[in-house]
Formats: sequence, structure tokens, C-alpha cells
Amino acid sequence: MSEIEPITDAPDAGYPSLPATSWAVLGMLTLGEGLTGYDLKKWADWSIGFFYWSPSISQVYGELKKLETAGLVESEMVSEPGERGRRVYRITARGTRAVRNWSRDAPVEQPVLKHGLLLRLWMGHLNEPEQLKTLVQSHIENMEELRQRAQLHGDHATREPAWAFSKMSLKWAQRYYQAEIDLAKDLLDDIDDAAEMLSRVRERDELGNPIPEVAGSWRDVEDFVEGLGKGERG
Repeated sequence: MSEIEPITDAPDAGYPSLPATSWAVLGMLTLGEGLTGYDLKKWADWSIGFFYWSPSISQVYGELKKLETAGLVESEMVSEPGERGRRVYRITARGTRAVRNWSRDAPVEQPVLKHGLLLRLWMGHLNEPEQLKTLVQSHIENMEELRQRAQLHGDHATREPAWAFSKMSLKWAQRYYQAEIDLAKDLLDDIDDAAEMLSRVRERDELGNPIPEVAGSWRDVEDFVEGLGKGERG
């Protein structure tokens, strides 16, 4: 990533162009505590990692360095008797105004979905249905573990009133993982339906890959859908 330019003014409106991970770090620093990079990494794992970002420690420190250069956070070395010194970061007034403006005014973006299981199921013609169902069962187990962890963390996010929206977000994460579980269970039947349709393939090549009945017909579908989209916009 490119370096963030230092900010010489802290307007009451507007916000600088920062990567989303920078906003996540700034957001965690608005909860009134000075935090080390390690603290931020652990807090992200405890909270926003369930729905947005689970960073490496090097990512956290990289963001902090750029944010401090930009004047959005500041740091100091803190040491206790007999303990190794720690660099503690706090958000500045400029950083608080910037992240408040961003959280209020930034456009709502579509979430980016990169679903590894679905990518493998999309090429399900390469494997047997029972193998695919085994993948889905593993996904269900993973989602159930995450759902339980999100619930546990949300149930314990009650100590501070300022954690109210953290608790709300963890509750959303719990519902999201349950939805993933429900969708995955539906896939178990969908796999059988897809396998039945695949059985109608008339010809395969020497590697076992299906030979299309009409080569390039996917373009017709793409053109048709694109035409529908233009009609809706018109």
C-alpha cells in the first residue's frame, strides 16, 4: 500500500482516503483506551474478526505506522517497574473526526464474497456427489464453531456500556453463521439435483471433462442477462 499523506488540517466534514483496515484500527481506538499493536490484534480477533477483518500482527503495526505519520494516532512508550516497555497508541482529535465522518458519510459498498466452498462446488462436475457432501459437512462444522464463538463473545460483551454496538455486531455475526449453516444444509439436496442434471451430459473428452453441446453458449446467457439489465435501467 502507498504511504498516507500527513494531514495538515482536521475539518469537521470530510475524511481522507484510507484503506478499510485503517478505519478498522481507528474505530477500535475510539473506545477510550490506549492500546498496543498486540492489544489491537487480540481485540480484532475477539470482535470484528467475526465479520470483517482478522489481521496479522504485522498488518496492525503497518497500519499504525501509517496512521501515526498521518497524524491520526499518536503513541508513547509506557513501562512499568520490572516490565518491558510497551508502545501504546491513542487516537488524536483529527483521527476521531476523520473516522466519525467516514463512518457516517462513506458510501455503503457491496460486500465482497469469496466463498471457497462454493468455488469448489461450482466445479463439482470434477468430483463425485458424496465427496462434495463431505466438503459441505466440513463447512457446516466450521460455521457451527464460529457461530458458537460469536455467541460466546457477544454474551460477554456486557461489561462496558460502550460495547453496545460491538455486542450488536457479534449478534449479527451469530445470525450470519447460522444462515450459512442453513444454506449449506440446503446444498446437500442441491448436490443431488445437480448430479442428476450432470448425468445427462452426452459426451466427455479423454480426461472425463464434459464436452458442450453448443460451444460458447454461455455467451448467449451473458448477453441475455446484460440485455435485461439495460432494459431495467432504461
